[in-house]
Amino acid sequence: MRLIASAVMTLAFAGSGSLAQAQSPQAQTLKVSYDITLAGLPLGKADLSSSFNGSKYEMEGRAKLTGLAMILTGGKGEASASGSLAGETPRSSKFAVVSKTSDNQRSVRMGLKSGRVADVQIDPPLEPKPDRVPVKPDDKKGVVDPMSALLMPALASKKLTDPANCDRTIPVFDGASRMNVVLSYAETKNVEVPGYSGPVLVCNARYVPISGHRSERPATKFMQENKDMSVWLAPVEGPRLLFPLKVSVRTMIGTGEMQASLWSLEDGKASAPARKAEKVDEAVKTEAVQ
Repeated sequence: MRLIASAVMTLAFAGSGSLAQAQSPQAQTLKVSYDITLAGLPLGKADLSSSFNGSKYEMEGRAKLTGLAMILTGGKGEASASGSLAGETPRSSKFAVVSKTSDNQRSVRMGLKSGRVADVQIDPPLEPKPDRVPVKPDDKKGVVDPMSALLMPALASKKLTDPANCDRTIPVFDGASRMNVVLSYAETKNVEVPGYSGPVLVCNARYVPISGHRSERPATKFMQENKDMSVWLAPVEGPRLLFPLKVSVRTMIGTGEMQASLWSLEDGKASAPARKAEKVDEAVKTEAVQ
């Protein structure tokens, strides 16, 4: 599931939709609620809140399985990330995630500086596996955390609606594995959800494992060969970035989708809800992990 979630990380587009008038330089908060389905069946819900103040951003997310999936697994998770927008890739500074099931819990806390991983704490640590590809020091440079990867600044020389905004490679490190999410333009659609009506860029997505993955695991091989992944990117005019309205990933047990059910852009930084997820310590190390 972590592999699918990481592969899903990708972003948005713009132009004449209901957000097109939001050009104020003041702080803004984008709130998106998603319905999650698998093989057409309801699986759960997720909520993301992203606040922008100048070049700085803060993100919070919560996901929870519902119905039978909740009864069987007890699955839920919370995550947070922060950093700054610079160029075509966010500069992460902190990332934290806690995932829980009925029989276990794992937390990841990571600090980054100038695109380089400075510190990682995984509790409990991953079990050693003979097929796990070692993570090299260079694999932790020039990367973005999985949550910040959802923010895709528009190309400086292009309009938000330009198909070229799809064509990019996102280098992701989730604390344990390094991967690339490769996007390419597929088509432009017009969509309507509560809070947004207008064009979206539909980008094809490919998962390219670099290190930290288990090379002999069937799920890894399946995702590496998977050509049925896409992300629908909607515009956020103020910070000039793209954000996912819908993500579709074919899995080994059916197609999983994360579809926005509510989209809201608010002026002024909203007060952040109390965080239950563990956060990266304020005094995060700044030296590279050896």
